[in-house]
Amino acid sequence: MLRKFFLVALLLQLLCTTALAADNAAKNLGAAGFVEPSTIDKSLVLDIRYATENNFTGKRVYPSARCFLRADVAKRLLTVQETLRGQGLGLKIYDCYRPFSVQEAFWAIMPDERYVGKPARENGVIVKSSRHNRGAAVDVTLVDAKGRELPMPTGYDDFTDKAHRDSPAASPEARRNSQTLEHAMANQGFEPLPTEWWHFDGSGWQGYEPLDLPLPASR
Repeated sequence: MLRKFFLVALLLQLLCTTALAADNAAKNLGAAGFVEPSTIDKSLVLDIRYATENNFTGKRVYPSARCFLRADVAKRLLTVQETLRGQGLGLKIYDCYRPFSVQEAFWAIMPDERYVGKPARENGVIVKSSRHNRGAAVDVTLVDAKGRELPMPTGYDDFTDKAHRDSPAASPEARRNSQTLEHAMANQGFEPLPTEWWHFDGSGWQGYEPLDLPLPASR
């Protein structure tokens, strides 16, 4: 009986420690000017691939499927979602803020600046990074009113020329959908990356410093 009580107490302690760590991570991001847009507009669909094994690394590299962005970038994204909703469409989010240490791991796997921003440190200070590390970039696609993905030129994280915005390989339907997404994002100041139809940099990304703050675990 005593052993059972001890095990239950230990489990509760572990759960509390995990919850506290997740809460602290979220608080640290909040203090750095980040918000979680899906908590503001629950119609946003999340498919945070790096919190699963369904990504180019084949491994889960995020502790939770949560999206954090700088407040101004999140505000613009929410406006895009509101506009698309009027067209019977919406956004599905693949990736948002990415810790710098994860960027370093990605570069080790895919050292190609067309698809992965090259990370660099000098004397421990981050001097080159992805916009994702600044919390000022987002990877998204379009969904219909029922949350189903619309056809796009390629799947997510397709590191080939077919994913380029000017690729002639896309079907007419996929090209139209990609252009619809690009126009909706550009209207809110997002800058499209030429080599990835899903990637958009938030306006003013240069003003945000790259960070290596950890992502929180699931709530």
